[in-house]
Amino acid sequence: MPEINTDHLDEKQVQLLAEMCILIDENDNKIGAETKKNCHLNENIEKGLLHRAFSVFLFNTENKLLLQQRSDAKITFPGCFTNTCCSHPLNSPGEREENEAIGVRRAAQRRLKAELGIPLEEVPPEEINYLTRIHYKAQSDGVWGEHEIDYILFVRKNVTLNPDPNEIKSYCYVSKEELEELLKKGASGEIKLTPWFQIIAESFLFKWWDNLNHLNQFVDHEKIHRM
Repeated sequence: MPEINTDHLDEKQVQLLAEMCILIDENDNKIGAETKKNCHLNENIEKGLLHRAFSVFLFNTENKLLLQQRSDAKITFPGCFTNTCCSHPLNSPGEREENEAIGVRRAAQRRLKAELGIPLEEVPPEEINYLTRIHYKAQSDGVWGEHEIDYILFVRKNVTLNPDPNEIKSYCYVSKEELEELLKKGASGEIKLTPWFQIIAESFLFKWWDNLNHLNQFVDHEKIHRM
C-alpha cells in the first residue's frame, strides 16, 4: 500500500483513518477489510478497491431535509455541503451483520451521534429505513477519493442536535425549493457539494421526497444502481 504523508492533516481526522472498513466486490459481497486510509487513496481505488458505505437522509416532521457542511478538517471533500450523514460500517461483528442491513443501520446510528450529537435512543436502527444501494466513484483531490457501494437510509423524526465542530462546519434544514437553489449554487461553483449528494439529488431524491409516506414503492434491495 502506498505511503502517504499525513503530517499536515487534522490530528483527530487522521486517527479515524485507522478504522477498518468493509471491503466488497462489485456485488456488495464481503471480501475482507482495509483501513479507512487505504480505502480512500486514489491509487488503491484505481486498482479497484471498493468499500461499503451509507448515506442518511433525515427529515423532520415538516418534511424538511437536514443538510450538513463538512468541516474544513475533513480529509475528503472538506467544506462541501452534503446530506445529513455519510460514513462507513466498520469491520466489527455488529456492523458486518447483513440481515436486513442491520449492521449498516447500526453504523448510521453511531455516526449520527458522533457527527451531529443525536442521542442514540432518538435514532434506533429499526427507525432507520434502508431504501436501496448506489455504486459510485469520485476523486476529492490528487490523493484522496471515494469508491463505495452506498446504502441509502431514510429517517423521519425530530431530533436533538449537538454537532461536533471537527466533523461539521454548519447545518440547516431545507425545503425542496431551498435545496433546488443550493444545487444551482453548486452547479455555478458558488458552493461545493459532495459528488454522492449531487448524484442522489439529481437522480432520485426529489421523487423519494415527494413520497415520504409511501417509500415502500422505492425499496429495492436487489438492484445496485451504478452511477
